[in-house]
Amino acid sequence: MAQNMDGDEKAQARETVVEAALGKLDLDTKARLLGGQDMWSLPEIPEIGLKSLVMSDGPIGVRGVRWTADDPSIALPSPTALAATWDPSLARRAGALLAQEARRKGVHVLLAPTVNLHRSPLGGRHFEAYSEDPYLTGAIGTGYVQGVQSGGVGTTVKHFVANDAETDRFTVNNVISGRALRELYLAPFEAIVAGAHPWGIMTAYNQVNGVTMTEHRHLVNEVLRGEWGFDGFNVSDWMAARSTTGDIKGGLDVAMPGPQTVYGPALAAAVRAGEVEESEVDDAVRNVLRLAARVGILDGAEPVVTTAPAEIDGEALAREIARRAFVLVRNNGVLPLRPDAKVALIGAAARDARVLGGGSATVFPARIVSPLDGLSGALTSLTYAVGADPSDELAPADKGFELRAICRDAEGNVIGEGSLPNGQVQWLGDDLPAGATHEALHSIEVKGTFTPRESGDHAFGTRGLGAFTLTVDGTVLYDGVQAMGEEADPFEAFFGAPLERGKVALTEGRPVEVSLLHPLDKSLAMPLPAVMFSLVHLGPRRAADALIAEAVEAARDAEAAVVVVATTERVESEGFDRTDLRLPGRQDDLVRAVAAVNPNTVVVVNSGSPVELPWREEVAGVLLGWFPGQEGGDALADVLTGAEEPGGRLPTTWGSFADAPVTEVTPTGGELAYTEDVFIGYRAWDRSGAAPAYPFGHGLGYTDWRYESLHVEGATATVRVRNTGERPGRETVQLYLAPGEPDATRPARWLAGFANVTAAPGETVEAVIELPRRTFETWDETAGAWAHRPGTYELTAGRSLTDGRVTETIVA
Repeated sequence: MAQNMDGDEKAQARETVVEAALGKLDLDTKARLLGGQDMWSLPEIPEIGLKSLVMSDGPIGVRGVRWTADDPSIALPSPTALAATWDPSLARRAGALLAQEARRKGVHVLLAPTVNLHRSPLGGRHFEAYSEDPYLTGAIGTGYVQGVQSGGVGTTVKHFVANDAETDRFTVNNVISGRALRELYLAPFEAIVAGAHPWGIMTAYNQVNGVTMTEHRHLVNEVLRGEWGFDGFNVSDWMAARSTTGDIKGGLDVAMPGPQTVYGPALAAAVRAGEVEESEVDDAVRNVLRLAARVGILDGAEPVVTTAPAEIDGEALAREIARRAFVLVRNNGVLPLRPDAKVALIGAAARDARVLGGGSATVFPARIVSPLDGLSGALTSLTYAVGADPSDELAPADKGFELRAICRDAEGNVIGEGSLPNGQVQWLGDDLPAGATHEALHSIEVKGTFTPRESGDHAFGTRGLGAFTLTVDGTVLYDGVQAMGEEADPFEAFFGAPLERGKVALTEGRPVEVSLLHPLDKSLAMPLPAVMFSLVHLGPRRAADALIAEAVEAARDAEAAVVVVATTERVESEGFDRTDLRLPGRQDDLVRAVAAVNPNTVVVVNSGSPVELPWREEVAGVLLGWFPGQEGGDALADVLTGAEEPGGRLPTTWGSFADAPVTEVTPTGGELAYTEDVFIGYRAWDRSGAAPAYPFGHGLGYTDWRYESLHVEGATATVRVRNTGERPGRETVQLYLAPGEPDATRPARWLAGFANVTAAPGETVEAVIELPRRTFETWDETAGAWAHRPGTYELTAGRSLTDGRVTETIVA
């Protein structure tokens, strides 16, 4: 068990060491400490016994400081999946596992969790945040932070605040009422500061009401630190710090990444010029040293955690979280499947599962269990058909490829080489193979073998800017230069559309040599030292109608059909927002065709955020699988066969794009007005009167529950529920509060509390839930304070927002 010795006495002892260390530093050293020395770390200062502080992405795994699969990472389910468990204690266990991973990789601070809200279903980074509801977000985030920090590793709760969409995220000015800020967007941060005492926070790229968040003195110094008592460090999102004086006066402690930042020499010069008080620099340094003391890299200071926690089985926990996160939204008796049932498994994502979202959340696990892998081990009679591929464009070379990157200098000498996890090269800052430097690096060759899984014409290509020579099986497919197009910068070009350079006829199982040579163009100005390009590939294309026909025949001969549908990284990833909620490719057609010949069709949805399910009434079962992490296939087999119960409940409303109440994510004239005010998510659906496909909180299990009573005494609600089914089960008891008198300025109802209970068949159990004081309050913009709203309220306990079972009138 971890020894958390952070009582007042220990904390004060650390403060004494921090002050002594601070007193030994001159201005230049202090200013240098506040800027990154490279992509992921701060400089060491041996004269005070300070080691280099190392940070790393991300929310579902710890990548470490290098873009490599040589040191694999556990890949947990996506944050939205974690929130779907509605279980802060499980989130805490997830955090504890990630702390274990961080310690193994020499990482002191995890750049997570993301607690921005699902304001709109179009948000491109939706999968990396928890929920549309601030209370649920705060509860899951609190558990996560407690878990990470119980292992002696710091967190940075991000992105403070209102980084709720990706379009123009570096510059957008989000215009938000004071009430919406307090009741929605700030609320999860406030809850986590109070409940978990995070050691760090990350300020966002965007502006809020005209002030860039890294410079937002009011929200950082007055609200976060002043009102809430936050005493951790404040780090910028990467490249978000833009003003030396604005940032230091706005409460930004650390500007990342380095080595060139707005701090360092520029900050020391600003002090000497009288533009910044040295005491302001001292405040920031003090926060950094306090963090260093807490994580154990400041000599003389006892870390918060002195004994490493017990070892956690990462694969087992990843599997448990996944099955607890799966949300069964529809089941006409088809599930669970018999292990000896004849099942047709259909869908490209069943073979090549998408287990995590794109962008900074990317990690490289040692193994990935696909649905095909998992179900092959659990079912005695299984067939597989592709059916329809959601992607019809080239993607980074992956399955069947074994690749290395060879770095050469201008004379052609090899100066470094390393393995690649796939065809994507993404070296930021010092993340280069050992021996290579940006100064000496002249060219990179991605080289290796490709063993095709199927015969036919394979397409190869490139993504990125500059010169490329692409050779496959001895044939040069391309030798030319890709110039800058309409992209604003090379980062956009890298994340943009891949370009096909040629096709080669290949034979299944016969390896061929592949090479992509990329001489660097040093004239392409990057925001930081970086090498970014990809070798991309697409397997043989067959007519979609023929693939669907094959799937139909497989389904016709089976007792049940399981169709896995999915989004792709070009549809759902960091860096851009979605424009609709449709599944890509012909997947909707595939589902309808299969369902037409097999009444026992179950659809598994492999997406990190809501998609439209226009065929949902035509199939027997729908299971939302999110991005399920590396063990997702085994977890899916557990749930589909009934070995385990699907435990998830929706953390966000699922509905059609046409009916979605909040869809504006594109700024106008640099501004994005949150005109919906406090009405997002289910609050907005209630107000609009439109019926979503599946409401907030919805999720089915494999047993039945009767809600017998609701009793409220003071701020404590007790709900008695009975398992009336034939197998043990877990129930998420949800409480919703509604004003007794309609009030157009307030939501019709909101989540006031929840609890998980388990019961054997026939057993009655009680869920005891504390009602937070804040649930009866609103933010008074005139007074600048929380206001209690007295009166009568209807408190409803139930299985979802719209499935209330017992109600009691209470007086606040």
